[in-house]
Amino acid sequence: MSAARRQRVGQRPPLVLVTLGGIGAAVFIIPLLGLASRTPWRKLPELVSSDVVVDALRLSLFTSLLAGIISLMLGVPLAWLLARVEFPGRSIVRAVVTLPMVLPPVVGGAALLFAFGRRGLVGEPLNAATGFLMPFSVWGVVAANVFVAMPFLVVTVEGALAGLDTRYEHAAASLGASRLTVFRRVTLPMIAPSLRAGLVLAWARALGEFGATITFAGNLQGRTQTLPLAVFVALESNRDAAVAMSLVLVAVSLVVLLSLRDRWWTRP
Repeated sequence: MSAARRQRVGQRPPLVLVTLGGIGAAVFIIPLLGLASRTPWRKLPELVSSDVVVDALRLSLFTSLLAGIISLMLGVPLAWLLARVEFPGRSIVRAVVTLPMVLPPVVGGAALLFAFGRRGLVGEPLNAATGFLMPFSVWGVVAANVFVAMPFLVVTVEGALAGLDTRYEHAAASLGASRLTVFRRVTLPMIAPSLRAGLVLAWARALGEFGATITFAGNLQGRTQTLPLAVFVALESNRDAAVAMSLVLVAVSLVVLLSLRDRWWTRP
């Protein structure tokens, strides 16, 4: 056991910190207990197997997984550019890329609508040329998910690339490996834990997306109604179904966080 570890074990935590920390934990625990207390456990199998829940869950899984794949394909090269390439305006690009993490989701949905809607900056010429409309379609759901989720992957991977020991990459390059080979055979394996964490975070964020989706893609059952949107509707008409669907989302989120436990909380 290290000296720092022995010191932590031997110290008695200050009472004020324990008290405030316990209150802080209660802020998160009490709402979950409230949800569990209202869950109709006997009716739960029936509720989660209803057509509305099954359709919403199926759509949520499809769109979030597709958004995760797109985020991986586009986010990793973007993170590499931000971490490794000096170019004018890099800080501005980084700020714009991470903006959806702090932007109200409904504002993000409005921005997507003005960009890709029927009369949008890109949507209008695209519709005129191909007849394709992204809003209020499953592709609108995917676009909203990518917009809000990809920044989580970019930030995670960029941080890993910025802290990576480049000596191994230089050694591979000195042996004749091309830049793409070095990236594929050396860089990616070395940042694999961060890459997995970023991908899972992006997928989980896409799975729980609400504001940008309802603004840009609407809330059409069987077409654009994801599980969070179905919870919103059910709160007004079927409280038990809303609680059951909320429980499903909480369970998925907890599994994701527990799977990343070693990545985030491993002590030295």
